[in-house]
Amino acid sequence: MSTEHDNFMKATQTLHNLGQSLWLDNITRDLLNSGTLKRYIDELSVTGLTSNPTIFDHALKNSTAYDEAIRGALVRGKTGESLFFDLALDDLTRAADLFRPVYNRTNGVDGWVSLEVSPLLAHDTASTIAAAKELSARAGRPNLFIKIPGTKEGLPAIEEAIFAGVPVNVTLLFSREQYVAASEAYLRGIERRIAAGLNPQVGSVASIFISRWDVAVAGKVPEALNNRLGIAIAGRIYQAYLDLLSSPRSQRAYNAGARPQRLLWASTGTKDPKASDVLYIKALAAPFTVNTMPEGTLKALADHGEIGPIMAADGGDCEKVLAEFAKAGINVDSLAAQLQDEGAKSFVKSWNELLAVIASKSDALKKAV
Repeated sequence: MSTEHDNFMKATQTLHNLGQSLWLDNITRDLLNSGTLKRYIDELSVTGLTSNPTIFDHALKNSTAYDEAIRGALVRGKTGESLFFDLALDDLTRAADLFRPVYNRTNGVDGWVSLEVSPLLAHDTASTIAAAKELSARAGRPNLFIKIPGTKEGLPAIEEAIFAGVPVNVTLLFSREQYVAASEAYLRGIERRIAAGLNPQVGSVASIFISRWDVAVAGKVPEALNNRLGIAIAGRIYQAYLDLLSSPRSQRAYNAGARPQRLLWASTGTKDPKASDVLYIKALAAPFTVNTMPEGTLKALADHGEIGPIMAADGGDCEKVLAEFAKAGINVDSLAAQLQDEGAKSFVKSWNELLAVIASKSDALKKAV
């Protein structure tokens, strides 16, 4: 007997069918052990996953699931950062294997997981390249992105990693200019592979952080502009993305077998309690993009019926909205630089907290033996 509910398509599936990949912005050992991640893949159209130092910091702080692995690592003489990467690679290779059927089915377009290089390297190009190569080799999975920030020092590392065949998730991008710089670093790496006679199919996404824009201007602009800056910036970037996809430079690379770097919307959980919990999900629905969302946002989306219109290819009214922000005294260029800098610093803070948690858990477990 069919019920009305059987005919109701979850908004997560609607979004997936529209051509956007839904990735989970979370990883914990409990998510893997409980089968919850597998359920999200099967029931909520989740086709990938991202992690960052803050996510791992919370995962380790709030769980005993890692204790046994930490004990084993201590026996092998591992400590600190090296112990952390053991734990992170355990989680992410398991997740990568869960997404492997998606990766195979989509010819490597989808089904990715992401691991961040140490944020302490954000301003050190050479060490970032070395770390990216090493982590990628240790993971031994074709569907693992290494996250490298799109900072001034990160850009050459992105180009070199791509040239070396290491798939990259460019993180901490805020403005159109930062996005364009990152996409050019990717393209340079690909063009160098083509020139060297290497296979140019190296995966990459460019991650644009959305909600932090609105948090940064909250209370500093007229009420009519609340929660509108991130979406306007996204419209401007989406237009630049589509222009780039159809540019002769990109098309020459595609003709040689390269794949486009996909645009990824990050930081898409709503931070304003007065706004819709799926504000950024609905506004950023666009084909051939990724939206990586926190667990709460994913569940909220699954409960909503409809998505609404897809993003306007020309950015819609984004320039008009950005002009209103300029009138209200917001300089988006200097704010983008500030947000990228703050983002890098906040990951360093989480990283240091994470290493402190590992140290204190290690001490406690040693004493308990």
